[in-house]
Amino acid sequence: MSKSLRWALSLSLLMGTVGSTGVATAADAETRSTSVTDLQGTDIKDRLLAIPGLSLIEEKPYAGYRFFVLEYQQPVDHHRPWAGTFKQRISVLHKGTDRPTVFRTSGYGLNTNPSRSEPTRIVDGNQISMEHRFFTPSRPQPADWSKLNIWQAASDQHRIYTALKRIYGQNWLSTGASKGGMTATYYERFYPGDMDGVVAYVAPNDVVDKEDSAYDRFFETVGTKDCRDRLNDVQREALVRREPLEEKYRAWAGSEGATFNTLGSLDKAYEAVVLDFVWGFWQYYGEAFCDRIPEAATASDDTVYETIDAYSGWSTYTDQGLDYYMPYYYQAATELGAPTIKQPHLNGLSRYGYQPASSFVPRGIPMKFSPQAMRDVDGWIRRNAHQMLFVYGGNDPWVSEKFRLGKGARDSYVYVAQGANHGANVAALAESEREHATARILAWAGVPAPAVRAAQPLARFDGGLDAAVDEDATRKHGLRP
Repeated sequence: MSKSLRWALSLSLLMGTVGSTGVATAADAETRSTSVTDLQGTDIKDRLLAIPGLSLIEEKPYAGYRFFVLEYQQPVDHHRPWAGTFKQRISVLHKGTDRPTVFRTSGYGLNTNPSRSEPTRIVDGNQISMEHRFFTPSRPQPADWSKLNIWQAASDQHRIYTALKRIYGQNWLSTGASKGGMTATYYERFYPGDMDGVVAYVAPNDVVDKEDSAYDRFFETVGTKDCRDRLNDVQREALVRREPLEEKYRAWAGSEGATFNTLGSLDKAYEAVVLDFVWGFWQYYGEAFCDRIPEAATASDDTVYETIDAYSGWSTYTDQGLDYYMPYYYQAATELGAPTIKQPHLNGLSRYGYQPASSFVPRGIPMKFSPQAMRDVDGWIRRNAHQMLFVYGGNDPWVSEKFRLGKGARDSYVYVAQGANHGANVAALAESEREHATARILAWAGVPAPAVRAAQPLARFDGGLDAAVDEDATRKHGLRP
């Protein structure tokens, strides 16, 4: 039996899995799959729940939409779909089966409240959102961490798309910001036939993990010299005053029950937070906040301590702060890579330097870095990108290593919103770029030509949907995409 035939049969069997009672026959799976199509014209919830392996967690009302939080049964290993499954959370923001659909992932957990990504608003469509595998509760038990890689995650998306395409038959776009933008890009690399377009926001592209000089150049020129000096001085002062400020940190940790077993010591956690200070300021804030940075030489210990906390977060590298993000750090240590910057203004005050991503993962989890993973993605995008849009913020550190297009790219674009930070989007682009990007998104979504020419979002701004705070959008601290 060929590998492709074995895979097809195994997948059809898995699609017929019902709860924990075992695996249905291929014929049963076909019968149930057919019933999804037969349910046209019935309630959308019934059509969704007719999909094998999909179950409802809850439905939440929202005017003009139906919003469902669901679980989908996935194979732990898509190479061996018969060897165990886990439940992965997804959500469906339903507008209508006659509209395009946007497939969104944060690359982290799932926001279980109704929200709408920018492409979803632009095309006025449906939105499918996926929790990345291994983020709680979408984690296999027991957890085989070797099954957390970019191909397995892309295969999760492919199965979800394949199942839901029967209901949502119009064009599909994938999107995500930061690690979500990375995830959307990897999905396109491995399953280029699925989506009609990709909109990836602020997605880092660490092709060579040990080559990070682009970040050093960024921090030498970003913003004004006065702002850079203020930030550097406060960061340096926090290391000069390490002893009294660590006492404050220790007292805080004691009052909060915070521990430091993963990183190894409070001292390591203290320095990691301090080293993130300048990065965190530019990633999430920017020049407009420079007047809030105190003069380091005259600032009190309390002021320096509170300033570091405001932009880096003392809780970031505690065991409790790291727990949610452990899957990210595992991926950074095995495939994604992570930046290291020199920060010469610290003049040897750093004891540990930038600690590797593996330092933020419990020691019992095996890790081995694969340098080929990001090189493969980068090369594929340069040669094969088709209907892909990358958007970056000019004042976001992650713009230093962005995706680039080569001669093989078609109908694909990389735009930088000048002055924007890690929240950069199409709306923040210069007018001509904004109109062009909007028109391409509309065209890829298959909307009528007059709407494409108008190059305006088809849905009005909705404060409840478009300003909703995602769980992953609370990542205001830590050197993470």
